Amino acid sequence: MTRRIVCAAIFIASAAGLPAQEAQSGLSLSGTVSEQVEYSHELSAPPRDGSPVSGGFRAMLYPTWKLSDHWTVTGAVQIYSRPYYYEQFSTQGYGLNTNILQAHLDYSQFWNNGSLVVRVGELSSAFGSFLLRYDDAVNPLIDKPMSYGYYYQGVSTLSLAGAQVDATLHKFDVRAQFTNSSPANRLSIFDKGQYGDWTGGVGYTITQGLRIGASAYRGPYLDYAFPYYFPGEANPHVLPATAVGIDGEWGRGPWNLYGEWQRFQNDYHVIPNYIQKVGYMEARRTLNPRLYAATRIGVMRNAFSPEQSYEFTLGYRPARVELVKLGYEILQGPGIRGTLGNTLAVQFVTTFGPLSVAAK
Repeated sequence: MTRRIVCAAIFIASAAGLPAQEAQSGLSLSGTVSEQVEYSHELSAPPRDGSPVSGGFRAMLYPTWKLSDHWTVTGAVQIYSRPYYYEQFSTQGYGLNTNILQAHLDYSQFWNNGSLVVRVGELSSAFGSFLLRYDDAVNPLIDKPMSYGYYYQGVSTLSLAGAQVDATLHKFDVRAQFTNSSPANRLSIFDKGQYGDWTGGVGYTITQGLRIGASAYRGPYLDYAFPYYFPGEANPHVLPATAVGIDGEWGRGPWNLYGEWQRFQNDYHVIPNYIQKVGYMEARRTLNPRLYAATRIGVMRNAFSPEQSYEFTLGYRPARVELVKLGYEILQGPGIRGTLGNTLAVQFVTTFGPLSVAAK
């Protein structure tokens, strides 16, 4: 049923999209729909205690409202069944979740050698580089790097309320972001204990296909309801989280390489500061126009549960808007028994859009 709906949407988009492309204002909608089946012993272990085989779906919707040549309202809405992400295999609960990952007003200005974009609203974190490839149609693998996620990771994949400025000049790109909470402990605008946090990044394109970058964030991250806020601890506003990272990407011919190294430090007074270092290397090779192979090797080091991950994926495109992935991930660490953390998954991804309506 989902596939039929998506195919109908693609047909409508092909009929409606051409006039809207020439309009100075109007509405458009594009998206990605993913269906996934996974096998993991972690699904049958406590606390989930379910079947080792599970399935789910995820829809990413990207509405855009172009107001004029310079002003745009942009959004990203995620709808998914739980469990869908690998990190949810070790948690309880089933159901349907909806997240607004982006919802911001943008002002943009472009010149021959540069650009300026200002965003205000709900934003993805400006730290690191993976969130630019968060969509299943763009991510060549199935899982995420180890520092990104929902549950107490260094970089939340959920949105942060705030403002951001992006600028490019020749081969340089820079970004600065101010948000209501830390990427290490994302809070909504309705939650208590919000404190301002800063994130910034810079990049340089050495040559076509080769870019290096660096980013950092700093600001209070704790709140009184946080699971790791301990009795007798200092006021959260005097305890910052600090993160620094470097990233790089290279593409040439059939090869695409990505990598990141990140260091996270969460400050405490009653216990030692929590320090975690995370890195990964990711490679994708196109075997023919329809087939590719990809792998990601990740390492996480901290004082409690150092882990390594090895993920391998084959991707096949039956059609231009369709992608099938077959992936296997090996997770190793002190708290993981044998193959308990390993996952075999098949993911089917369909893209659609843009569905466009031009303003009169």
